[in-house]
Amino acid sequence: MAELKYALYTGCTARESTPELLMSTLAVAEKLGIELVLLDEASCCGASHLQDFDDFLSLVLNARNICYAEKLELPMITICNTCQLNTAMTKERLDNDDDLKSQVNEKLAEVGLEYKGTSSVRHFLYALIEDYGLDKLAEKVEKPLSDFNVAAFYGCHNIRPSHLHTEQNGSEENPYNPTSLDRLIEALQGKSVDYESKNKCCGFHADLQAPKTANRLTGTALLDAMDNDADMMVTPCPLCHLNMDVKQHAVAKEMGRDIAMPVLHLPQLIGLALGIEPQKLGLQHNVADVTFV
Repeated sequence: MAELKYALYTGCTARESTPELLMSTLAVAEKLGIELVLLDEASCCGASHLQDFDDFLSLVLNARNICYAEKLELPMITICNTCQLNTAMTKERLDNDDDLKSQVNEKLAEVGLEYKGTSSVRHFLYALIEDYGLDKLAEKVEKPLSDFNVAAFYGCHNIRPSHLHTEQNGSEENPYNPTSLDRLIEALQGKSVDYESKNKCCGFHADLQAPKTANRLTGTALLDAMDNDADMMVTPCPLCHLNMDVKQHAVAKEMGRDIAMPVLHLPQLIGLALGIEPQKLGLQHNVADVTFV
């Protein structure tokens, strides 16, 4: 298999609020022989909030981020569902609207950049599945997760809209019945938990406007996983992780039930199965207790 090399767009959350996500991503990539070049010049994607305030500015911002991957002549990978959505939506719009692309490039020229559309944009989850391969990943497992029931939590931004997901990731994912993360869990020899909330919203983007509703969304997903005998949850999105991991005490009060659920980032789960030391995966930064893993 040819060497895999990507430009890694971390977004802002993995560098600040969830440093364990970046730590574990780099550790897993190193273990698998995947080369990642960090896009240190890149900035926030707008987090689906800037987009509501200034659509054109969000396009310029995300096109600028993609330009840095294009300068390296590398495909871009993301490790945040919301970053993936906003970056992929920008790419789709600019690649299909020459006038809009010209307007964006007029602004980018002020900082010496030009968006060309030559770099693909794909979430790390699908790079592992489509480029690296689940069969090859399964061969690398040193510590099988066979003792654990793992609840995959997809979130909403990485699997929708479905046409965009298919275009950017090179594979189809049914947003009503996603399977990619479940298949990855099984490749790590874990037992994938089937539960209704796996493809629902975690509530993150409603936290400021409607905190009670956000807590209900978070709590419903956590309790659904618990009630279906999950030992832990895993998510490919740091924003989902923040809600699921950090807010369990507050959410428990809202839901009227005790909640204690280890929530792992996607590369943390993979790293454990690959035999990477917990410290290198940043498990010490997780809020919910993960010592049993």
